[in-house]
Amino acid sequence: MASKSETFRKHKSVSYAKWGYIFITPFFLTYCIFSLIPLVSTFYNSFFENYRVGLEQIGPKFIGFENYLEVFRQGDIIKYFYNTVFIWLVGFIPQIIISLLLAVLFTDLSLKLRTSVFKSIIYMPNLIMASAFSMLFFALFSDNGPVNNMLVSMGMKEGYRFFANVGSTRGLIALMNFLMWFGNTTILLMAGIMGIDTSIIESAQMDGASSPRIFRKITLPLIRPILVYVLITSMIGGIQMFDVPQILTNGKGNPDRTSMTLIMYLNKHLYSKNFGMAGAVSVLLFIITAILSGCVFLMVYRGKIGTGGLKK
Repeated sequence: MASKSETFRKHKSVSYAKWGYIFITPFFLTYCIFSLIPLVSTFYNSFFENYRVGLEQIGPKFIGFENYLEVFRQGDIIKYFYNTVFIWLVGFIPQIIISLLLAVLFTDLSLKLRTSVFKSIIYMPNLIMASAFSMLFFALFSDNGPVNNMLVSMGMKEGYRFFANVGSTRGLIALMNFLMWFGNTTILLMAGIMGIDTSIIESAQMDGASSPRIFRKITLPLIRPILVYVLITSMIGGIQMFDVPQILTNGKGNPDRTSMTLIMYLNKHLYSKNFGMAGAVSVLLFIITAILSGCVFLMVYRGKIGTGGLKK
């Protein structure tokens, strides 16, 4: 028989499991209200004809996959997908390269840099609202802006119409995305590099490994999870690119819709109250994002996936 002290301890023991459920309940409630329910509603509305012509409301009327077929019949989504991916890549490739170089530099123990100061400086552009940043660039590179005035004073006759040329418009959008996000990417990569055991690096140095070889053979493989996170989140942000090109091109994606992104295309359907088509475009964006994220994950972890899952 159990002693009285053991019986007393059993009655006094408290189960803390319920408190875990209580603490995570607000997250799941918020997720259901602001994410899950709108997501289900978007899927639902994508199967209906529901738009307004003047003062007349057409629908809602169930039409199945007709909205999806109409999106592909118009053919614009392919062009806007290319615009979006191209602009994102032009900004992301230099972003990840420069962020990696800065992360390695700032985490080099031999340099003894005050990383807190550099973190604050490079993260500052991320604190500026994208709309304010876009208006600043629009004012700087407009036909009568300071940049063109400087070019004219340097001898160019008529300056350069940045927003009338495809390359310069896309380049400015990519540059803005680079400036706004490279600081955040650098800090994430620094966190990954600082998590590497310094004894591994020291052992490689004692064996005569050069700095580039250490970076390629030790640092990059060990920060692979951070790289996957940065790549996938950046890609999702690139697909959702809206505010910068919307403001710089006045919502038209000029010149000749070469700067029109997928979310700008979606916004046009929402603005015209064509909720069925907007729902179809949203679902397609969801599917495209999921497929690309899966492809990125498999590409980065190529050769690391076996029958037992990810190798340790």
